[in-house]
Amino acid sequence: MRIQALAVSETLAMAAKSRELKSRGIDIIDLSLGEPDFNTPDAIKEAGIRAIQENFSHYPPVSGYSDLRTAISGKLKRDNNLDYSPDQIVVSSGAKQSIANVILCAVDPGDEVIIPAPYWVSYPEIIKLAGGIPVVVSAGLNQNFKISPAQLESAITHKTRAFLFSSPSNPTGEIYSKEELKALADVFARHPQILILSDEIYEYINYEGTHESIAQFESVRDRVVIINGVSKGYAMTGWRIGYMAGPMWIVKACTKLQGQYTSGSCSVAQKASVAALNGDPAEINKMVTEFKNRRDLVVKRLSAIPGVKTNNPPGAFYVLPDVTFFIGKSDGKTTITSSNDLVMYLLNEANVALVSGAAFGAPECIRISYSTSVDILNQGIDRMAHALSRLS
Repeated sequence: MRIQALAVSETLAMAAKSRELKSRGIDIIDLSLGEPDFNTPDAIKEAGIRAIQENFSHYPPVSGYSDLRTAISGKLKRDNNLDYSPDQIVVSSGAKQSIANVILCAVDPGDEVIIPAPYWVSYPEIIKLAGGIPVVVSAGLNQNFKISPAQLESAITHKTRAFLFSSPSNPTGEIYSKEELKALADVFARHPQILILSDEIYEYINYEGTHESIAQFESVRDRVVIINGVSKGYAMTGWRIGYMAGPMWIVKACTKLQGQYTSGSCSVAQKASVAALNGDPAEINKMVTEFKNRRDLVVKRLSAIPGVKTNNPPGAFYVLPDVTFFIGKSDGKTTITSSNDLVMYLLNEANVALVSGAAFGAPECIRISYSTSVDILNQGIDRMAHALSRLS
């Protein structure tokens, strides 16, 4: 059966395990889930309340309300200098559905899809659901977790149908620069059969400047599908609104598919998202400033733990430290043979929930989410440092 080939999301599984332990009265510090701890800004919530009062309680269009697609079109022009008409946009129930729509429409059984590792946990599973073959291209800490044009070129075959990546990245927090994206685009220009999916859901959580999209390059522009949404930048994870923007053939295909298996996204959430996209960016800026402070704290404290190696990620809200040093170590009761063992050791011995890097195609690492308060982060790292010091 198709479902038996599908892995459970490790991030959601660890979050569920944390909740279960907390329900038993155990003091768990959860650094596993990538969700902002901020509340949705008031102006956005008020727009949602107005939508209810104005009776936006009926089926919306499959591809989304026109005012939301117009707002997305305006955002792409305003923030990215990209021209996408409202007709080139499909609104879905989260960016995850947008990715699944594109893959299910574009990838046939046996097609290959290249994904740089570390990758988001759902990428290979969505590809497999479509009958496609994930082709993983790995880049470690020594490359700042970013693949080179030569690596990309060597992974392309006559079966390659698509390329799927995120920048800023979950799980690494790394960002491809304009020059790095241009170098990848030059490779794709030689392979016109490849569709490029650019997951930009962490666009606004960027500590180094302007967000760069691979869609800006004319050589590949007509083969890029941008994936984005309101979850991360606007602290709207529970509203479940994502979107894709791309060429008309894939837009029409995704609208047709979505019309058969979910139809349009929540009407009230769509109206709130219009307010988000058209609203004052000051609320976003406040959140990003706080995330950067947390990033600085976490990187400084992790770097002080013997055996932990980390970079200084310029975006998102994750750190992916290399923990190879601890493989083979023991506290006398437990021997660590993998990063999976290490996260379970830290859960059991330190009551800190993390996610193994193996879930992201980086088995030498663990993922730490710093989308929580400074106090909680300090407590969590204190516990981690103490537990790790017992391994020898």
